[in-house]
Amino acid sequence: MEDYTSIKISLLSEEDRPREKLLLKGKSALSDSELIAILIGSGTKQLSAVDLSRHILSKVNYNLSELARLSISDLTKFKGIGEAKAITIVAALELGRRRKLITEKTHKPKINSSADVWNIMKPDLLDETIEHFYVLLLNRNNQVIKKQLISSGGTTGTVADPKIIFKYALDNLANSIVLIHNHPSGNLKPSEQDRRLTNRLKEAGKNLDIPVIDHVIFTDLAYFSFADEGLI
Repeated sequence: MEDYTSIKISLLSEEDRPREKLLLKGKSALSDSELIAILIGSGTKQLSAVDLSRHILSKVNYNLSELARLSISDLTKFKGIGEAKAITIVAALELGRRRKLITEKTHKPKINSSADVWNIMKPDLLDETIEHFYVLLLNRNNQVIKKQLISSGGTTGTVADPKIIFKYALDNLANSIVLIHNHPSGNLKPSEQDRRLTNRLKEAGKNLDIPVIDHVIFTDLAYFSFADEGLI
């Protein structure tokens, strides 16, 4: 068992208790572990809530994105984290993700590069553990009309039906589209199936006068662009 130097929150000076610290100094003054401690409320006999939160964060390299990828089952493996506390953590992180998504939807972002596509898709695909296939429907100015989920699958693949993709494009009067799917494994290399699908959709887009201007493979840390690599 790991050694921890811990002290109960009730024994700390008032300004060092997470809840009181938030009231006295504001939310920005709290560390990630202190904010999580407020969520879980209590620790164990050996660890304060702050110590337990710090321990959990240490297991994900103090990376909140990695924490967001943990399931309720993963979180309950930590001593002192029951189902109720795990649900609270998952719910809080999901609210944060949705807030980013709402902010993204308040204006029509413009696609000037593959990096723009990656950034636009972060609220939807960051921390996802299964594959999703999306299409960005663009107007004449390359502004996003709509971000459309086409399909979701397992950890190694998902299905993208060209008829469904171009139905959305036609229904929304899109002038061009961008294809996006994520690789939860973090592998940036397109599969042979990815290449075939891209070519198939590219040809369909030519016939309908709705060009496919890029296909971006999304991972949490980087992306692969068919357009940047001259493959589309």
